Amino acid sequence: MVGAEQNADATEGKPVAAHVIVVGNVKGGSGKSTLAMHLAIALIKAGARVATLDLDSRQRTLTHYVERRRAWAKAARLRVALPNHTRLEQGTSSRAEENEAAEFSAFSGAISVIEHRHDFVVIDTPGADTYLARLAHAMADTLITPVNDSMLDLDVIGTVDPATLEFSGPSHYAETVREARRQRRDIDGRSVDWIVVRNRLTTVGTRGLPLVAVTLEAMSLRLGFRHCDGFAERTCYRDFFPRGLTAVDDLEPALLGAPPSLTHLAAQEEVRALMTALQLPGKERRLRLFAARSEWAVARKEPLELHDVVAD
Repeated sequence: MVGAEQNADATEGKPVAAHVIVVGNVKGGSGKSTLAMHLAIALIKAGARVATLDLDSRQRTLTHYVERRRAWAKAARLRVALPNHTRLEQGTSSRAEENEAAEFSAFSGAISVIEHRHDFVVIDTPGADTYLARLAHAMADTLITPVNDSMLDLDVIGTVDPATLEFSGPSHYAETVREARRQRRDIDGRSVDWIVVRNRLTTVGTRGLPLVAVTLEAMSLRLGFRHCDGFAERTCYRDFFPRGLTAVDDLEPALLGAPPSLTHLAAQEEVRALMTALQLPGKERRLRLFAARSEWAVARKEPLELHDVVAD
């Protein structure tokens, strides 16, 4: 579908930039890597050419996910959809400016290699405020922030007044996103579509937590993001990881290693609903990104200011 459209453009010599999807949250345990992998495989199955980029040099969860998927497919002699995967390492110098220069070079180099050969680039970021993560946020076309469905985890987006429980101000991460959006607008006039995803939802009883839903709606109006439901807290998502599988894979016993269950079917529907809610673009919008991406690379020659994050 999407991939076939871009292939036609390539034969006509028209450069098309990939749409960059960044999955970001400075708090760990929100399901970023699971969401990133499901997005990548769902897009491939929709006909798109997809590259994935892992910026979490410590955990490398997305990298391990792809490696396990490849290994399982080889062992089981099965054909499975695989993204073109790359992982980047953080700098190891004792000097912050040297690390930033090396990381910027690696990041921009990786993007330049894959951006015109793919329809989408899905970037998984670490659960920490790093230079590489900020670079990715500044380049995002779509920013997806998964948060666990609790007031505790909404604190990464903004704060609430303890007396009234009303939104009282943005968090450090929300300020980081605001700065990334400002940079993007100043560089190429484009906006970042920020989507907060309520993730790891409970399947019974408290799924529709009124306070979380009301607070998230208030935050979205003040901070300018969309929000939608993500994945439920299902054991099948954890069971998929050892073999690198996803809910959108064909639910065949040969692939799963066991007969599919009703939970698998429910997980598939969750992924379909999320893909619909994200409203990712088709060919025309990606075609317009080409010139803007070049402007971004030129404007980002100067390192981002991270004096409050990285010590000299």
